[in-house]
Amino acid sequence: MRLVIARCSVDYVGRLTAHLPMAPRLLLVKADGSVSVHADDRAYKPLNWMTPPCSFTDELVDGAGTWTVTNKAGEQLIITIESVEHDSSHELGVDPGLQKDGVEAELQRLLALHVETFGAGWSLVRREYPTAIGPVDLLCRDAAGATVAVEVKRRGEIDGVEQLTRYLELLNRDPLLAPVRGVFAAQEIKPQAKVLAQDRGIDCVTVDYAVLKGTDDPSQRLF
Repeated sequence: MRLVIARCSVDYVGRLTAHLPMAPRLLLVKADGSVSVHADDRAYKPLNWMTPPCSFTDELVDGAGTWTVTNKAGEQLIITIESVEHDSSHELGVDPGLQKDGVEAELQRLLALHVETFGAGWSLVRREYPTAIGPVDLLCRDAAGATVAVEVKRRGEIDGVEQLTRYLELLNRDPLLAPVRGVFAAQEIKPQAKVLAQDRGIDCVTVDYAVLKGTDDPSQRLF
């Protein structure tokens, strides 16, 4: 990971345009190729970002210049840097992955047992399917035999959609699995997460945990 604190402006050029005026910001370049721009008042959510796969051009000279980040769709994040206050790189190694809480882990287990929740004719390939950036919760086949990656959350938010997007980019590089589509499953899915999932071609499924536990009408598994 490369961590830069710089006075910069940011322009996004793609399906729409967006501009962040000159100000001090935190810039993160991660090992997976993603680039994100952060302020000091937005918690974890970046002001703007570009997810991999993308190309990165660094044209800094004596701490000033531009970064140009271009994704496979030709969209660009142009970061104009006026001055750099801090620039460091850190090797974080392989992350062990998020340890799910009891409800989330149980929800994943139940969905693995009842993959027909997602549709008639579905089958489970493997639970916790390994990838280079962590395990996919459920790898399934739909009724047509197509591969589907399912990310399970108790509460579905934007970061979960981003996580599934990264898994899909890796899985679709495997000719034995591709094409792979995604399903984002949670007890509750935030509207912003639904919008982002739709933009990424990911289906959202809201799951009734009580029904899966057998405490409600088993004929009504989704709502």
